[in-house]
Amino acid sequence: MVESGKTLDSLGALVAGEVIGDPSVVVEGITHDSRSVSAGDLYVALRGANFDGHEYLDQAVRSGAVAVCVDHATAVRASQLVVEDPRSVMGDLAASIYDDPSHSLKVIGVTGTNGKTTVTHFIESIAQHAGKVTGLVGTIHTRYAGVTLEATMTTPEAPEFQRLLATMRDAGVSIVAAEVSSHALELGRVRATRFDVAAFTNLSQDHLDFHGDMESYRRAKERLFSEYEVGTAVFNIDDPVGAGLAADYEGRALTVGPGGSVSIHNVASERGGTRLHIETPDGGMDVAVPIVGEFNLSNLAMAVACCLGAGIAFSDIAEAVPGLRGVPGRFEVVSGDDPITVVVDYAHTPEAVARAVNAGRQLTGRRVIALLGAGGDRDRAKRPAMGGALSTADLAIVTSDNPRTEDPSAIIASVVAGIPDGSNTIVEVDRRTAIEIAIDAAEDGDVVLILGKGHEPYQQIGSERLAFDDRDVAATVLHQRRSSTESNPESGSITS
Repeated sequence: MVESGKTLDSLGALVAGEVIGDPSVVVEGITHDSRSVSAGDLYVALRGANFDGHEYLDQAVRSGAVAVCVDHATAVRASQLVVEDPRSVMGDLAASIYDDPSHSLKVIGVTGTNGKTTVTHFIESIAQHAGKVTGLVGTIHTRYAGVTLEATMTTPEAPEFQRLLATMRDAGVSIVAAEVSSHALELGRVRATRFDVAAFTNLSQDHLDFHGDMESYRRAKERLFSEYEVGTAVFNIDDPVGAGLAADYEGRALTVGPGGSVSIHNVASERGGTRLHIETPDGGMDVAVPIVGEFNLSNLAMAVACCLGAGIAFSDIAEAVPGLRGVPGRFEVVSGDDPITVVVDYAHTPEAVARAVNAGRQLTGRRVIALLGAGGDRDRAKRPAMGGALSTADLAIVTSDNPRTEDPSAIIASVVAGIPDGSNTIVEVDRRTAIEIAIDAAEDGDVVLILGKGHEPYQQIGSERLAFDDRDVAATVLHQRRSSTESNPESGSITS
């Protein structure tokens, strides 16, 4: 049960708003969604591209809202808090209503184009090994103290985010690892949050449909370090934007990468894992981890730095690291002991695709076969560059991702436009068939990369979400291939 409650008058003073009606009314919760109003809530009316929350004021009041936050005085029969821009103050209001939960927690916020999910999962595992009760907020799910909730977006809107933090606080959580997206920073979803640690992984092309250009995208990420209370900042200085942020940052910081506070040395790949040395300000550790891929090792180093920044003892971190496991859908090997290696990864930006292909090459001396689609109704500018990155594989297969309301063939054409002439490329619109083609084309020792959707258990076509999990489909195709070959050894390269 989240303890909350603030008078409308005190909330008005907090955000310099005008109170119309009863200033003593007690607000016990907050939401911007009129469909989820509970008794005692403050309903915040937002204006969006396709809707205006002011049209739902009466509905919110009928559902139990004791007050509304609006951008102009209205005729609604409830107390009103009038501010110039309700969205800009929603985070401050939510944090106050739930008694500033981030001040009672160690919140570790991780931002960057790639790696947020993996870093936060590694942080969660290390903290749990150190005996901490943890919370996790991110793309795959939200979980805390034995509770797991489905995630609807990488970083929830401000009312839900602060309510989650308050719920975690009341459940005895001490450390929260949270993915902080550029959308969240631009839209103020994490306003009024104190970050014990704030981390930056990298920046590459993505979300330009929302931000417009790379400069605006970069500025959105930088907000985490310039507009928030941060105890320790962690920067990946192997990334040029991260290096620039680290050079300009005036607070306490840890850097990750060659020459940084936390660095990786003596990397040796092993089947299904890696042996390496991690050097930190508190000592070094020689470890073997069941993690593959250079970019995943960078994520590991980031997680180690974040945990140090949060005050977790080096000895606890060193004990936890060997037991870390990969994250669902993040360079996840799904082929077991099959003679070919099949990997499912969430890579959906040009840089992430290139990193995945490079990581695939580290696993084999043979061919890398890579399959990829691009999501519909999302950043279209990155699609040709994704195709160019995909073409670095020995065989590139272009297919559908989540086409949503776009024509799948048109999306594929945009990806193919970035593939150089003469590249070994196959186009197949149906994703299941494309996976079959990729696996059937593989020979013993080859690596098959199934990129783009990662952990997602669905494929969204139009407005419908159809059950589809790359990992399950790949496992089925592998089983069929193995069964066929065992019954007819001359039909393929797999032997019993």
